[in-house]
Amino acid sequence: MSEAPRRSDPLLPNAMIVARREYAERVRTRLFHVSTVLLATLAVIVAFVPLIIRVVDQGTTSRVAVVADSPELSRRTIAVLDSILNGSLSGTDSPNAPFEVSAADDEAATLQALVEGQYDAAVVAMRGEAGRLSFRFHVGDTLGDDRLQQLSIGAFGVAVLDYTANNPNGAFQMPGVEMLRQAQYGEGGGGAAGYAGRRILGIVFVFIIFLTIVIYGMWVAAGVVAEKASRVMELMISAASARQLVVGKVVGIGLAGLTQYATILVAALFALVVQERVGDALLGPATGLTPSFAGIHPALLLAYGLYFALGFTLYALVYAAAGSLVSRAEDLQVLALPLSLVAIAGYLLSIAALSGGSSWIVKTASYVPFWSPFVMLPRMTLGRVGPAEVALSLALLVFAIGVTYVVAVRIYAAGVLLYGQRPGLRALVAAARGVR
Repeated sequence: MSEAPRRSDPLLPNAMIVARREYAERVRTRLFHVSTVLLATLAVIVAFVPLIIRVVDQGTTSRVAVVADSPELSRRTIAVLDSILNGSLSGTDSPNAPFEVSAADDEAATLQALVEGQYDAAVVAMRGEAGRLSFRFHVGDTLGDDRLQQLSIGAFGVAVLDYTANNPNGAFQMPGVEMLRQAQYGEGGGGAAGYAGRRILGIVFVFIIFLTIVIYGMWVAAGVVAEKASRVMELMISAASARQLVVGKVVGIGLAGLTQYATILVAALFALVVQERVGDALLGPATGLTPSFAGIHPALLLAYGLYFALGFTLYALVYAAAGSLVSRAEDLQVLALPLSLVAIAGYLLSIAALSGGSSWIVKTASYVPFWSPFVMLPRMTLGRVGPAEVALSLALLVFAIGVTYVVAVRIYAAGVLLYGQRPGLRALVAAARGVR
């Protein structure tokens, strides 16, 4: 069922010969060229999502929550903001009001709701010991600078009317105003621009990593199946060991994936570079569209490269072992489905992390090797993870690759010469344990 054990089994030069063959076969195909163009187009569209949302949101209603330290101040703030922002004082009130102002009780809960997208902004009104009002604005990514300026004018109006009602004979005190874009920036630095930029880049990179890992993992498995179906595998296994074939395929197809990944990334980064200028041209300079490179550090980009390479290696080894167990492409689809579901679960968890989720499920998933390439990256982009956590995640991923490599090579050696039937569970366990 498998080759006899060898006393010496060097990877070179056979592994590199296989790698060059696999790389050349992939990058010269029409499928590679077409998929590169399509994926690059998708990445550019994802990069422009904030601008697209801003264009679509023109004329919509912004939801504003008001939190005050007294019921009276809350009612006055809501009434004045609604009057000034929606034009009811001048009789121009419309059913499509630009702002929807409502009361909220707890500041912490309101800020969490802001992060989750239930509000576009939160206004915290406070009265000092001398009666002076101060306002703290927490603004989400969906509110432009033009509407933020309107909120500031509304706060000044609240202070004026409050002065008229409570202290008309004293000196008017300008209200204190503090602006914070997005309720939680994390610890990544860069303030609002840094938060928004890292979040957008995180969406783009996770999207690219997910597609390339799944697509090229399937290419590894499909290549093994095609060689088995054409009987080429019988010649290859006689000229190279299972270890050399597995490593050569993973390296060759991985480099092809990296070539495509770099091409797609260049297109996505270019879109992020011109995003602000396009936004200014379409919507004007007061859209509040933050540059997507704000707060991006070389260490973050290095982490993306590491997780992509390690994540692909882990999945490619599993796909190679899976491909060796079947002889027909139809059987491969059934066998690869569970692997695709695992990757999809990791992608969905990454979306939860990018949406501000920090539950124990997301944190735990960032250490699970099959999910960490997807989930740890969003946590890093939002600045919610320390260097020790990243190091632990990478160490677990490398350890999982080592274990998977040993098991995958043994299963590959046992299954690659089987035709017409799949080895049973007992045979697979025996192969994984190295029992002949």
